Amino acid sequence: MKKRHEQKLILLSFGLVILFSAPLILLFNSAKELFGFPMIYIYIFGVWIFSIIVSFVIFKKYDE
Repeated sequence: MKKRHEQKLILLSFGLVILFSAPLILLFNSAKELFGFPMIYIYIFGVWIFSIIVSFVIFKKYDE
């Protein structure tokens, strides 16, 4: 794996640590709902899916 791809994955992991920190998660802990789901679930699964997509793109470029 090239060094720049490793650096991107390290930046992604640091970003996820920040996005999954308690203060940010608690910002979305409210009674509001979107499509019948609490906002905290939308936030957690949205960040999770975003991280999967970004990781996939980074690894896809690694194969080329």
